[in-house]
Amino acid sequence: MTAPLPPRRFWSLVYLTFTLLTFLAASSAPTPLYHLYQEAWSFSPAMLTLIFGVYALSLLGALLTVGSLSDYLGRKPVLLLALLLEILSMLLFIAAVDVSWLLLARLLQGFATGIATSSLGAALLDNDKVQGALLNSLAPLLGMACGGLGSSLLAEFAPEPLRLVYIVVLGLFVFQAILLLRLPESVSRVPGALASLKPTVSIPSQTRSALLRMLPINTATWSLGGFFLSLVPSVVRAVTGSTSNLLGGALVATLTLAGAAAIFSLRNRQAENVLRLGGCLLACGLAVILVAAQSGSLPLFFVGTLLAGCGFGSGFLGSVRTLMPLAHAHERAGLMASYYVLSYLAFCVPSFIAGAMVRRFGLLATTDGYASIVIVLCALALLNLALRRPALNHPGR
Repeated sequence: MTAPLPPRRFWSLVYLTFTLLTFLAASSAPTPLYHLYQEAWSFSPAMLTLIFGVYALSLLGALLTVGSLSDYLGRKPVLLLALLLEILSMLLFIAAVDVSWLLLARLLQGFATGIATSSLGAALLDNDKVQGALLNSLAPLLGMACGGLGSSLLAEFAPEPLRLVYIVVLGLFVFQAILLLRLPESVSRVPGALASLKPTVSIPSQTRSALLRMLPINTATWSLGGFFLSLVPSVVRAVTGSTSNLLGGALVATLTLAGAAAIFSLRNRQAENVLRLGGCLLACGLAVILVAAQSGSLPLFFVGTLLAGCGFGSGFLGSVRTLMPLAHAHERAGLMASYYVLSYLAFCVPSFIAGAMVRRFGLLATTDGYASIVIVLCALALLNLALRRPALNHPGR
C-alpha cells in the first residue's frame, strides 16, 4: 500500500490538478459555441479550423520557447505568467465583437496553455512520480469534458451564451492566481534560463527509445482529438440535422470522459499493453463513426465516440507512463514540453489540412478520408508494437 502524502504535498497536488483541469476546460469551452459564432459572424468551416489551429500553433510556440523555462526559474513564476496571460485571453473572449477578436483570444490562450501544461505537468511529477503521471493523464481529459459540457449547458439554458462561460472561468483563474502565492516551490533555480528560450525540443537520451515506441499511437490519438475539437460537432449537426446547443459539448464530454475512465481503469497496467489497447479501441471507434456519418445516426456517433474516447485515454496514459518516469527532476518540464509539441503537431496539422479539404470535398467526404487515414495509422502503430514486443518484454518494463 502506498504511504499517504504529507499534507503540504497533498494540497499542492490538489491545487496543481485543479489548475491544469481549468486550463484545459478553458481550451475546450469555445468548441460548442463555434456554430453560434458562425451564425453571428458568418464565417466558413475553413475559418473555424483556422481559429482552432491558431490556438494549437500558439501553444506549440510556447512549448518550443518557454516550455522548459520552469526547470530554470522554478514552477511558480512561470505558472503565474501563464495565469496572467490566460486571464487576459478570457477578457478578450468576453469583449469579442468579430472573428478577429476570437482569433486574438485563441492565440493568447494557446500560448498561456502551452506555458501552463509543461510547468504544471512537471510540478505534479515533482510532488509524486506515480500520482503525478496519473493526474497528468486524467486532468486534461476531465478538464476538456468540463469545458465542453459546461459551455454547452450555459449556451442552452443561460443568458449571454458567448460570454458567460468565460466570465465563470475568468473567476477561477483569478482565484488560482491568488492561491499560487501559498504554493511551495518544488525545484530550485539553476542557470540557463535565457538559453532555454531558444526554440528547441528537449528529449533526454534515456527517453528516446521510449518516445519512438509510443509515437505512432500518440500521433493517432491526438489526430483524433484535434478533429473532434474542430470539425466533428459541425459534421454531426450536418448529417443528423440536430440544432441543439448541447450536441457539441456532449460529444466532447463523451470522448474525454470515456478517456478519463479508461485512464483510471488501466492505471496499473503495463504501459506497452495500454498502448496496444488504445490503438485497437481508436480504430474500432473511428470505424463506427464512419458508419454513423454515412447513415446519419446520432446514437452510432455516440457509440463510436465512446469507443474512440477509451482509445484516446489509453493512448494518452500509455504515452505518459512510458516517457515521464524516465526523466530527471530538471528535465521534466523540457520533456513534457517536447511531448506536447509532438502531440499538438498531430492535434492541429491534420485538422488544418482537413479544413482546407472541406472547401473542395465537403464535410462528409473529409470526415471519411480523415477517419480512414487515422485507422490506417492505428494499424501501422499496432504492427510496430507487435514487431518490437520481444525486445520490450523484459523485467522492469
